[in-house]
Amino acid sequence: MQNHKSFSDRFDWPLAFILFLFALVSLVAISSAQTSGQYLTNFVPRQGLFYIVASVMIAVLMYFDQEQYKRMAYYLYAFGILTLLVLMVAPDGPNQIAAPVNGAKAWFHTPFVNIQPAEFMKTFYILALAKMISTHHEKFILKTLKTDAFLLAKIGGLLMIPLAFILKQPDLGTALVFIAITLAVTVVAGISWKYILPLFGGVAVLGVTLLWMAVNMQDFLSRTLGLKPYAFERIYTWLDPYSYAESGGYNLIAAMNAIGSGEVFGKGYQGRQVYVPENHTDFIFTVISEDFGFIGASVVIILFFMLIYHLTKITLQLKDVFSTYVCAGIIAMIAFHVFQNIGMTIQLLPITGIPLPFISYGGSSLIGNMFAIGIVFSMKFHHKTYMFDNEKEHA
Repeated sequence: MQNHKSFSDRFDWPLAFILFLFALVSLVAISSAQTSGQYLTNFVPRQGLFYIVASVMIAVLMYFDQEQYKRMAYYLYAFGILTLLVLMVAPDGPNQIAAPVNGAKAWFHTPFVNIQPAEFMKTFYILALAKMISTHHEKFILKTLKTDAFLLAKIGGLLMIPLAFILKQPDLGTALVFIAITLAVTVVAGISWKYILPLFGGVAVLGVTLLWMAVNMQDFLSRTLGLKPYAFERIYTWLDPYSYAESGGYNLIAAMNAIGSGEVFGKGYQGRQVYVPENHTDFIFTVISEDFGFIGASVVIILFFMLIYHLTKITLQLKDVFSTYVCAGIIAMIAFHVFQNIGMTIQLLPITGIPLPFISYGGSSLIGNMFAIGIVFSMKFHHKTYMFDNEKEHA
């Protein structure tokens, strides 16, 4: 075992550089979005401050190793559930601490920043899920269909608690992130494909069925699931935005017009002409596409590919199964965010309130994602190598 590496050798400089590039893209894009006149506040200094706070947080997170995170996993999960419970029962009248935003009771409002507990609960859930699966495999060394079924039941129970609170808010987009994390970690958990294939097939059939029912059986879904009218409107505006151009379809039409109008090279910094609501948060990709065109949008997508590729490479290097499951969950979380956010701006997916990681303005989103990346930094920093590793790689 090799423990003589210096800090510089153990620190993940490529990952830090990728995050630095994301910070630059975020600040430029948010600055360019300021010309829309939607808000009087300049969000660039705030976003810069969030990045500074997140960087300090990463330095603190690197102090702990994977064994310490494993011991803290259930406590963090319980803390996250407690914050979601407090949010649910907190006063939600006008100007109250938990006043709804766009119909969702998902934030604590403070004089300094609005805090969305679900953004941190994602990583708490990943840690708890990784601990539960790794502990299960340590206990049941000999895997059978019975032990795999038991593990799936435990995974379902761990997921249902935060999912119930988040759907109650309601926040369907964040709920989908939790489901994506669960499916990804389940795939790498070594569960028999005799369960995995029916599980994924069932999820696909359920999704298609719910979509069909949302179009053709709205009253039934409203009575049985308690879905609000705006949930159905998002489906209609996704499938046919021009028929709902005066209401919910406007955002999608404006987003597609903005992206298309950027063409190849864009209109230049602050050169936008298409008004897109919330363009500094959920629709920041439209700003990048209109101002910097196909080239700028491609650069952003390549950056995300670089990040996911690098995180995948780290995951494959780790010898500890707990760390592997944690990194797999974080990769799934980021990848789903990117796919959903960009997909909703080009009519590939319905519009949800999911921001673009590391680029959209928002303290909870940015710090929550950087919290997850900080754990990856820690696991790479404390990763132990063995003297024969290099020989095996070159064999």
